[in-house]
Amino acid sequence: MNQEFCNQIESKYPLGKLIYGKIEFHSPFGVFVNLGDAEVKGLIQISDFLDTGSMTPEMYPDIDSPVGAVVIGYTKDDRQQVWLSVKPSVLQKALVKLKIPVANQL
Repeated sequence: MNQEFCNQIESKYPLGKLIYGKIEFHSPFGVFVNLGDAEVKGLIQISDFLDTGSMTPEMYPDIDSPVGAVVIGYTKDDRQQVWLSVKPSVLQKALVKLKIPVANQL
């Protein structure tokens, strides 16, 4: 993948952004998400579903079901994937922007 295309993908799907799509395909390592973009596919790896516990392929959402997920990375090769997470802790950070005060300096 050329650098210009990488920059376009990273601009369109910035890290931490909540995006929506539909579950398109199940694999043993995760699910592919149709983002409505002919250029890229989303991927939720099996490790990016739960904060704790074990996820199994039997627990995957149904094909064609809608999903909201947070952008956590990208492939830098010809697979043209946006890596996504649906972990509750990651979704919460994307939905609720907390203002955490800076510690008082003495």
